[in-house]
Amino acid sequence: MSKKQNLILITGIIFIAVTLLVLPKLKYVYAAFQKSRNNAEVTIFLSNRQSDLDIKYISQLLFDSGIISSKEQFELVGNEKEMNVKNIAPGKYIIAPGTAYRHIWNGFKLNSNGNGNAERTVKLSFENCRTLQDLAGKLQKQLDLDSTGFIAHLQDGQTLTRLGFTLEQLPALFIPNTYELYWDQTPAGFVDRMAQEFKNFWTPARKASLQKVGLKTPSEAVTLASIVYSEQSKRSEEWPIIAGLYLNRIKQGIKLQSDPTFKFCWGDQLKGVQRLLAVHRDINCPYNTYKIKGLPPGPIYLPPVGVVEAVLNPNNNNYIFMCAKPDYSGTHNFTASGAEHAQNAKAFQNWLAAELRNR
Repeated sequence: MSKKQNLILITGIIFIAVTLLVLPKLKYVYAAFQKSRNNAEVTIFLSNRQSDLDIKYISQLLFDSGIISSKEQFELVGNEKEMNVKNIAPGKYIIAPGTAYRHIWNGFKLNSNGNGNAERTVKLSFENCRTLQDLAGKLQKQLDLDSTGFIAHLQDGQTLTRLGFTLEQLPALFIPNTYELYWDQTPAGFVDRMAQEFKNFWTPARKASLQKVGLKTPSEAVTLASIVYSEQSKRSEEWPIIAGLYLNRIKQGIKLQSDPTFKFCWGDQLKGVQRLLAVHRDINCPYNTYKIKGLPPGPIYLPPVGVVEAVLNPNNNNYIFMCAKPDYSGTHNFTASGAEHAQNAKAFQNWLAAELRNR
């Protein structure tokens, strides 16, 4: 073989080697610098319940969302960065216009805090929850959290032991508010966050107020607040008055005799029923304060913080009776007299009967 032929052979080998080594890198660099084609911010959610949360799934999702124009190039970048189900972080992400493919993948990557580098938080609110099931339903609509799994976690004996609650007391842990957290919360993660919020709320000053009003634990305060709120959900000025009334009954050893407590025993069966009868009050249930003395075993509602504050700072009164006024004001007549209460109750019943007849 001549020198010229050797030179050609060597040149060919070098060319092939360079092509094999350099060309993939050039393809990667070209793909990595490709930019998303969305003209406005696009929000996407990567679910931790998605079993195949891998490169191909995300590539298809972003293609269908109008974010990337080439699945092949996007997947090339993901593969080069060794993205897989173990290091792709579920959560909420916002892809800005013109984001380079490499930056999109960097944003999805799991970091040492257990979140994606570009993962965004969401604002979570829960109000008007009567039971833990109601709460679970609201969480499922706002987080990547399965309501059945959430309830199962709450009912787990280890969870209850760790938190120091019975299942009946557990609603007291969840303080209605607006919270900022990650969308891919696990049941355990969400409960831990609420436990911290509970701890922050129950300051030494609030715990001191518990003793002052004659209650022993935060769950007792929330339980009483849940009754106050169930009696009066519209006129906040009455919360301290009603709280004082029920605290008077507790101190005097009088049954609370709160209608919302026996209604709670019936679940949804009395929903919409305006005239409550003796047969409704006769239900055997640990929450029925017509049959048991003192507070029920746990809250019958997740009351707003303002009602809990009213329980801790009640109105100083001698009332032990309350009855709705015979009008549409939504307020009550309060009294310490049984005879006066009987008159108030009769006036209300007569008014209600007349209103029902005139419909």
